[in-house]
Amino acid sequence: MSASNWSLLHPSTFVLKGVPGLHDAHIWISIPFCSIYILTLLGNCLLLVVIKTEPSLHEPMYLFLCMLAAADLVVATTTIPKALSLFWFGNGDIPINACLAQIFLLHSFSTMESGFILAMAFDRYMAICRPLRHAAVLTPGVIARIGLAIVLRGAVLLWPHPFLLKWLPYCRGNVISHTYCEFMALVKLACVETTAERAYSLVVAFLTGGLDLILIILSYILIFQAVFQLPSKAARLKSLGTCGSHACVILVFYTPAFFSFLTHRFGHVAPHVHILVANMYLLLPPMMNPIIYGVRTKKIQQGVFKIFCIKVDK
Repeated sequence: MSASNWSLLHPSTFVLKGVPGLHDAHIWISIPFCSIYILTLLGNCLLLVVIKTEPSLHEPMYLFLCMLAAADLVVATTTIPKALSLFWFGNGDIPINACLAQIFLLHSFSTMESGFILAMAFDRYMAICRPLRHAAVLTPGVIARIGLAIVLRGAVLLWPHPFLLKWLPYCRGNVISHTYCEFMALVKLACVETTAERAYSLVVAFLTGGLDLILIILSYILIFQAVFQLPSKAARLKSLGTCGSHACVILVFYTPAFFSFLTHRFGHVAPHVHILVANMYLLLPPMMNPIIYGVRTKKIQQGVFKIFCIKVDK
């Protein structure tokens, strides 16, 4: 193959085009993107500081929440600044290595987010269904090992993605109709058989997000069984109240995630709708998680007030 043909089929740079059909509105679309990103940075950083400085929050649920906040920050920062550069300055060029790095960081840390949400579900299961063993099982050492296992799972399973994409010939061009590099977006530009790449992506998605969701649902079935066996209504409401924030996080994370995943592979929706939903999957959970826990958790509220030296009447 000549050098010119090689460079055509293996471009050194891809071009992000943003939201299809809404290029004239990019500057307006950037306003909620930028606002949500700022709130994401402030909310998650504040959450990390509050949990670190407040000894009463050094419990398994909040330690897993710290891990989730850190993953949220990586996912948001991996994608949104480049999208804003595209919206504000029309700078859609992204070198192939940067594109592949973005794909790895995006998918691996999204997988870690799912794992941390599962770990939080396990904590709720132990606290409600096995309260006498909760402290004995979820020791600091066990929490650290669970966190490490989740990080390694995301890194190891998603590590092949960049290598699967690196040497594909992209005879359909180097223009990506998206605001960030995404695995399936690049696969669709290739002009060779990509069954193996697609199959691997589907298997990884099931072994991570799909399996996590099944286990989360199973844990909540067991939680509900235990809660509704409690003798009093007050006890039932108190137990369910401890799960409320986590249930909201589950809905906020998995609903747009699975919609985006399924429509990208099997569905037929307008391209701009798919791209906007895919971005909501990245934008909303990192912003909403600290808000949900901040609003619903009194200890976190008190920690925030303490940081800003705000006195609150008890």
